[in-house]
Amino acid sequence: MTDGTTVPTPDAGAGTSTGGPRPAPNGPYARVRAAVVGTGLIGGSVLLRLRDAGLDVTGWDPDPTTREHTRSRGVSAPDTVEQAVAGRDVVFLCGPLPTLPGTLAQVADLTAPGCVLTDVGSTKAEVAAAADRLGLTDRFVPGHPMAGAESAGLTAASPTLLTGAAWVLCPATGTATVAFRWLTGLLVELFGARVVPMSAPSHDSVAALASHVPHVLAGALAGAVQRSPLRDAVLALAAGSFSDGTRVAGTPAERTANMLLGNRERVLHELAEVRVLLDELADALRAGDTTGLTARYAQAGAARSALRGRRFAPADREFPAGGDHAAEVAWLRGLGDAGGHLTGCRIDPDVVSYPAWLPVAD
Repeated sequence: MTDGTTVPTPDAGAGTSTGGPRPAPNGPYARVRAAVVGTGLIGGSVLLRLRDAGLDVTGWDPDPTTREHTRSRGVSAPDTVEQAVAGRDVVFLCGPLPTLPGTLAQVADLTAPGCVLTDVGSTKAEVAAAADRLGLTDRFVPGHPMAGAESAGLTAASPTLLTGAAWVLCPATGTATVAFRWLTGLLVELFGARVVPMSAPSHDSVAALASHVPHVLAGALAGAVQRSPLRDAVLALAAGSFSDGTRVAGTPAERTANMLLGNRERVLHELAEVRVLLDELADALRAGDTTGLTARYAQAGAARSALRGRRFAPADREFPAGGDHAAEVAWLRGLGDAGGHLTGCRIDPDVVSYPAWLPVAD
């Protein structure tokens, strides 16, 4: 990185596999010193995977019981965040969503300028704006692994939870691109991640419909059953459709509320679009319109089929390693907006290469 700072550099061929996590790499990623701040479900899963990869990793959580449990799982867990992040090459910020801007400022003050910082929060615009205000865009890369479970805490964490996940990273132009490149290689190498590059606003718009609105709908359906005088009879008959449709309603309520409030305007916009479809279905049902109902469910079925049956084609690109990186970042964001993802990042002295995949049109 510029201004005398450095970012750990992966091997030239590192981070190009599309498979799941592997044993500790032989190149510089094996020498990376990492920290995870906030060791709940996602942070704990990051921590355990880095441990299994053989990295020098520490975990910190404000809860003393969680720190003790971290130690019981064979991971260093100092009593202070200062001790946990000292001398680290990369720090994953994994605390509750509303705390991330403050934690970012704190950890930035405690780490060297060359330490790469990233987060795992489910919304990106607020923390990205905080990084901009704090002058940290050269080394903070907003991130969001698209995986999870309705359970919570380190006791529910697993080193395989994030294996092969779509992992959003938000690249910025200038020196921040260097941190993005390095982090892309690390996530692919250690987690088998499909790195999806997006701007922070684009991520929040897409996540509203892909993740946040489903929590609203699940909460509404499960809540209606809870209020129903027929609740026990409904639960006696509930099978796959109800279980699948309400799974995320089991997410800790505070976590869901933080997520929805953190992306409020976009969630409300997408909810309005969903409401249009609900009204159309209700109108067709009220009118006994078999054709209308069938057409709308055929449209919905096409999206469901595409979820499992998408085909991809290679979309590899190369860019100069130096420069202002504007064209590189524009291509990266366009790749993510189009449904594509990266499977690595190869960094040579003069050229950076991205192996990538784009979905093929139906």
